[in-house]
Amino acid sequence: MGRVYNFSAGPAVLPEEVLKEAADEMLDYKGTGMSVMEMSHRSKAFDDIIKEAEKDIRELMGIPDNYKVLFLQGGASQQFAAVPMNLMKNKKAAYIITGQWAKKAYQEAQKYGEAVAVASSADKTFSYIPDCSDLDIPEDADYVYICENNTIYGTKYKTLPNTKGHTLVADVSSCFLSEPVDVTKYGVIYGGVQKNVGPAGVVIAIIREDLITDDVLEGTPTMLKWKTQADADSLYNTPPCYGIYICGKVFKWIKKMGGLEAMKAHNEKKAKILYDYLDESKLFKGTVVPKDRSLMNVPFVTGDADLDKKFVAEATAAGFVNLKGHRTVGGMRASIYNAMPIEGVEKLVEFMKKFEAENA
Repeated sequence: MGRVYNFSAGPAVLPEEVLKEAADEMLDYKGTGMSVMEMSHRSKAFDDIIKEAEKDIRELMGIPDNYKVLFLQGGASQQFAAVPMNLMKNKKAAYIITGQWAKKAYQEAQKYGEAVAVASSADKTFSYIPDCSDLDIPEDADYVYICENNTIYGTKYKTLPNTKGHTLVADVSSCFLSEPVDVTKYGVIYGGVQKNVGPAGVVIAIIREDLITDDVLEGTPTMLKWKTQADADSLYNTPPCYGIYICGKVFKWIKKMGGLEAMKAHNEKKAKILYDYLDESKLFKGTVVPKDRSLMNVPFVTGDADLDKKFVAEATAAGFVNLKGHRTVGGMRASIYNAMPIEGVEKLVEFMKKFEAENA
């Protein structure tokens, strides 16, 4: 049937040219006579791959020299534990709860110390970002934690919280490399790559060096100690080699597309097409407060569960796949990450208009 328009929230659509390049190199990477999948992580060829990938992401994000870039395993969810293990010196941290993943991180942190929920948007099904300009953050909090783009609920922080001098830790899994970012505003910025950057199995953590120490919570596993990974340049054990190789290709693709400024413009243009239609449609409506809308994840509903189901089935048959909303919220969700071409969104809106006309 050819390529579909894949609106999955993750693992998600990757740039076609990246996939083609990987296919061309599958049996013989640059004359080594083997695939990157088969290659020793201690080899010169792989060393070049991981160093080049780091160089490119540093360039793309303007990562300062006093931040380490780590390519890790265990997904963002494993960092829910690693963050308190590495940072909770006073055994206290402030969490802002804007969705499922922030909530899970908050619950995990409670195992290691006192996690304080300083703001939440649970009262309105996480359909907005709370005002974070003047939060009651405990003086002795070790850090303030946010999930910057909420994949399930389709919200995004447009302004970072006022942390009142405390270290900001952000899970950016679903907005990674979608727009320019000032890394210096964060102590830790990390994300699973399977939404915007690569295949599942890699998490990239960008951590300010002063936060990487031997002073971690007692009982912290060797593998979850950031210093273990930083000292070994992400090669303490066998890293997710093939995933890192694909991420490296995606970094090159983003550079070729014009970097993060260009990505942001491309993403805003795409999102506008869909949001403009949702705002005028009589059948479909977006679920998020307009000022907090994500450029990456767009949830919408008809207000009728049976009609939602019918829409998802017909859309799938028409080649628009993975539009079903997260099981916790129902409805639909279109994830329109960097690699989703603009025509994918245009054609989806055409299809939605047709469906609306037929089901009015």
